[in-house]
Amino acid sequence: MKWCDCQTYIEITPPEHFNFHECLLFLNRSDQEIVHVIHEEGVYKLLKINDSIILCRIVYNDQVLAVHFPIEVPSTEEKREVVRFICEWFDLDRNVELFYQAAEQDQLLSRLTLTYRGLRMIGIPDLFEALIWAIIGQQINLTFAYKLKRRFTEKYGEYMTFKGKTFWLFPQPEKIAILTVKELRALQFSTRKAEYVIGVARLIRDGYVTKDDLQGKDYDTIKQALVAIRGIGNWTADYVLMKCFRRANALPIADVGLHNALKIQLGLDKKPSIKEIEVIATNWEGWQAYATFYLWRSLYDEPV
Repeated sequence: MKWCDCQTYIEITPPEHFNFHECLLFLNRSDQEIVHVIHEEGVYKLLKINDSIILCRIVYNDQVLAVHFPIEVPSTEEKREVVRFICEWFDLDRNVELFYQAAEQDQLLSRLTLTYRGLRMIGIPDLFEALIWAIIGQQINLTFAYKLKRRFTEKYGEYMTFKGKTFWLFPQPEKIAILTVKELRALQFSTRKAEYVIGVARLIRDGYVTKDDLQGKDYDTIKQALVAIRGIGNWTADYVLMKCFRRANALPIADVGLHNALKIQLGLDKKPSIKEIEVIATNWEGWQAYATFYLWRSLYDEPV
């Protein structure tokens, strides 16, 4: 990825088919979101790189992503890590032209890719955050999931303030690993979810599960490693493969949002069955994650 160190800020040249406005619309889908803040046509993101906490403000001007540092300019090495994070967060290394070419063969996808052209699959680069967010979202509606995430982050995350606004880091596994179930129950976590969250935190803290170890492995191997973790089922594993490991062929087929979007987009009387989705998705081969992501995006334009 081409980028320029402009001393007090960074410029990243995004690839073809990049629509920052569409990405912001997706990032801004809940007013309860806490780990980034959309403000004045840009997004603020707090990052922890080694022991440094860095506030970034990302805007899009003149065909480049400009990354400003409102509080303190990081070192050159830290800037490289900021670029790496942003490229992964916005999936900037992906040649989405290949997705658009494949989508032309599918009536549903061809319509969605025309409407949301340039939308990138927004990821969750941190494995702990991806796993915990997926666990939080199990079997509850998205509104309540965001409320739990906010309570969890405000209670256990680090933060920084700037011009009267507070910016938060998602909690670190080391802090969550020492909690009791009772402490998470006080935030309205179910007993089972509290156990899962603490268990995942301990596995990651102790190095039994790491993104670096899994990253280079094939899809099935990563999925097997994830579902071996207590509290991680097929949907959660597929979601994490999609959002954290950026596997374009990940298909969280049991996802309620996917079902709702298909019902609306296809004009069905009821949500499709798993078998029906398998048939629908035959045209998505290799791009199931992007197809799912674009269908999720469509929900914010339509009544569910």
